[in-house]
Amino acid sequence: MGSPRKLLEALIEKELRLGSIKEHETFPVLNADDSINLVFLLDTLNFCFWTKKNEEKWSVDFEGKTYTGYYALCAAVANAIKENIKIYDPKVYSAFTLDIVRKLFKGRGGKDINLPGHRLKCLQEVGRVLLHKYDGGFANCVRLANRSSERLLNLVVRDFPCFNDSARYRGKIVSIHKRAQILVADIWSLYYGKGISEFTDIDYITMFADYRIPQVLVHFGVMSYSDQLQQKLEKEELLLNGSEEEVEIRGCSIKIVEMLLSDLKQLMEEKGNYYYCNSIMIDNYLWMYRRKEADKLESTPFHKTSSIYY
Repeated sequence: MGSPRKLLEALIEKELRLGSIKEHETFPVLNADDSINLVFLLDTLNFCFWTKKNEEKWSVDFEGKTYTGYYALCAAVANAIKENIKIYDPKVYSAFTLDIVRKLFKGRGGKDINLPGHRLKCLQEVGRVLLHKYDGGFANCVRLANRSSERLLNLVVRDFPCFNDSARYRGKIVSIHKRAQILVADIWSLYYGKGISEFTDIDYITMFADYRIPQVLVHFGVMSYSDQLQQKLEKEELLLNGSEEEVEIRGCSIKIVEMLLSDLKQLMEEKGNYYYCNSIMIDNYLWMYRRKEADKLESTPFHKTSSIYY
């Protein structure tokens, strides 16, 4: 895996904490059930924000600040809520049309969000299921899981097909479930693991295998690509969702973060500086590092896939 020492030292120095999406300036003040529905909406749409080099990024303004990527999604949703659109209500978004999706998620300069038609299908699908099976509230699904992250994950991928992120790899079905896992993690962190956010088995959740975390792992030298794959990424060749190379990148990322977690716990014991951490918190650190240090990672290519799963 290379030498993870530099990364491990950074993780110890940072002392990972459990942050909540409620802390972000785009997240409105809502009651618990509506907040959980909003988290569910955001994670339903949390995919495919990348652009090619020299291509204008999709960005959204909210209260005088410009956001890109996932936070642009949050900003667009926040703008809708400011306009008194209950965008987090499945009765509302299950009735959306493509024109409404394009309008609500229109970026600066009139740029459309990626895959608007696919996002519409996801909204219509999850909206119908929430209304018919969970009385319009994802909190009811959370309660049904009875404080088990594993049970909630299984409910999500069973009942909401657009969250069922799996692939066939060398004759076997492998489950990656990036958005389903991040949904469970976001519910856990929403109220800091207390009340409806409590899970007794939260360590069951792994990192969220997207296109950014592998980039950071390569940047830190704890993961590397074959020369052939490196050339593909540098040329910005699209990898098909479910292709062998794409599944390997995502699967190796999960394994490496689990190894980092194990090494981190061992190093903390050696230094006598132990605090609770898990794969979710490491993932969050790596993801935020990429956003804060984007310039440092410009020379490190990331794999590009057109997919609703991440």
